Amino acid sequence: MTSHAPVPGSRPRAAVAMSRDAASAVLDPQSLAAFRRICDLAPFPVLDDLSTPRAGSVLSDVDLLITGWGCPVLDEDVLRAAPRLRAVVHTAGSVRGHVTEACWERGIEVSSAAAANALPVAEYTLSMILLTGKRVLERARDYRATRQRGNWLRTPRGVGNYRRTVGILSASLIGRRVVELLSPHDVDVLLHDPYVSDADAAELGVELVGLPDLFARCDTVSVHTPLLPSTHGLVGRALIDAMRTDAVLINTSRGAVVDQEALTDAVRAGRVRAVLDVTDPEVLPPDHPLWDCENALITPHLAGSEGNEWRRLADLALAETTRWASGAGFLHPVRRERLAFLA
Repeated sequence: MTSHAPVPGSRPRAAVAMSRDAASAVLDPQSLAAFRRICDLAPFPVLDDLSTPRAGSVLSDVDLLITGWGCPVLDEDVLRAAPRLRAVVHTAGSVRGHVTEACWERGIEVSSAAAANALPVAEYTLSMILLTGKRVLERARDYRATRQRGNWLRTPRGVGNYRRTVGILSASLIGRRVVELLSPHDVDVLLHDPYVSDADAAELGVELVGLPDLFARCDTVSVHTPLLPSTHGLVGRALIDAMRTDAVLINTSRGAVVDQEALTDAVRAGRVRAVLDVTDPEVLPPDHPLWDCENALITPHLAGSEGNEWRRLADLALAETTRWASGAGFLHPVRRERLAFLA
């Protein structure tokens, strides 16, 4: 069965399906008012359990679901209760947690705010590339301890960002955005992605290299590959051992993409530095040695959308809903055939 948008000018019936915390964070009163101007939105509370009698009553009449973090799985039972459902607009990135094969078989159209969520992650990455290149965090710590500036004319020549070589692992949405944000800076950008052609790399303005070269040649390597069976442990000991002395590994993807034991050994030896917004497990045990390494910065998975950045997710979902309701189709569709390459 093929899905079709409503007749242009009609008002689709919609409902919000996500956790209540997610709805409170992402859908502020202005965003909800904007959604209500373009669709008949089911009254709150949100649908955080699709097996209840109330959920069944709401689902029976919806054309579109506005989903987010904590959305229940849209399996065959749910879809049977939602015979009119033709579209899902996701206010976050990955749809793997709730969009099932049954959705694709039904022909339901799916949109994601992954492009909007990519920007703060790319901004975080750019910030960390520049800060670590200048060794800002370590030098600020030393300055606090000594209360003396020292002789700035003796700054090591390895400090700074001029002609620094930055490696991007994967031309994902975030990886491409990082490349874009790096373009005004005087850095050389290398890329490894087996699915990117030489022509694509030239258009991006990067040098396409093999995986070993990426780690051996770069002052900073930033990991943006999604966690898939084929990428679990992709950044292994051999690659980490090949990194230049004092090189920086930045990971905003998923902790399990990196061999954490090998990285821990290299960081503890003082050979490389690390900026980790993700780890494996997501919160390291309290006694994990990385916590006490001065050349490792660990942040609590904060690179993605938070605070006022949630509004960007809602704005994109609103724009997608507006397009779909008008018959224009999604600008940010999720393609079934691309799922194998997406986080």
